[in-house]
Amino acid sequence: MKFRIPIAETFVPDGKPADEALKRTTQIGVGAHQDDIEILGFRGILECFYSKEQWFTGVTCTDGSGSPRAGAYAGYTNEEMQVVRWQEQRTAASIGRYSAMIQLKYPSAALKDPRNRDVTDDLRDIMLAARPSVVYTHNLADKHDTHIGVAGKVITVLRGLPAAHRPKKVYGVEIWRNLDWLPDRDKKVMDATGAEHMAAALLGVFDSQIAGGKRYDLATLGRWRSNATYLESHGVDTAQHSIFAMDLTPVVENDKLDIAEYVLGYIDKFRDDVKGRLDRFLPR
Repeated sequence: MKFRIPIAETFVPDGKPADEALKRTTQIGVGAHQDDIEILGFRGILECFYSKEQWFTGVTCTDGSGSPRAGAYAGYTNEEMQVVRWQEQRTAASIGRYSAMIQLKYPSAALKDPRNRDVTDDLRDIMLAARPSVVYTHNLADKHDTHIGVAGKVITVLRGLPAAHRPKKVYGVEIWRNLDWLPDRDKKVMDATGAEHMAAALLGVFDSQIAGGKRYDLATLGRWRSNATYLESHGVDTAQHSIFAMDLTPVVENDKLDIAEYVLGYIDKFRDDVKGRLDRFLPR
């Protein structure tokens, strides 16, 4: 597959040809940065890791040059940091037994530019080659601009595919803003119970972030544990770790559905829930 950025790469951990690795793919995670798909796509990684029929492919869109750095990495140039982050992402793909790991290596500005067609064209080529049944990406209430840019492009691409080639499910998963506020009936709850060791192994690979001052490994597992406990107030925990996602399938299936209004509809439900509880229980 020929991508628009010359340095873009496809890494296949088991050495199969890239086209074969994409063809066998059943689930895809599309993230902005190196280590994003290990968080947002973890449920898919887990399902495929233990399956002989399912394969997970990761797509990281940015080049890693803007990463915060401190400690051992404080003196690294953008170019040096890129090399480190690319290798970390390959290592995670090997640990997770991904079918393929694609790094498109665009600058963040390209992802945040709604007019940039190169990114969407690359993503379209990937989706047509893989035809996954499930796609994971960033949620549309995320507070990171690049994450929203990626999610928007993913939805645009999937909407543009022939109906028969669109995935059956598309999920926007929490990273830079959790989804605890979603009404319980609207949460997609993904069980990660018993896989703490796998998550720790995948996230622990990204030493440039951990040693550089961002404990995404601890924060992510802590959030998942918190999600599981605080999901239900009147019952015992049914899971040890739970990942929350927003179902984006409706905006992919229905091209006429306004994306912003779809997300704002969830926020309106949250407002109504808070107001209704206040109206019922505050003193008059």
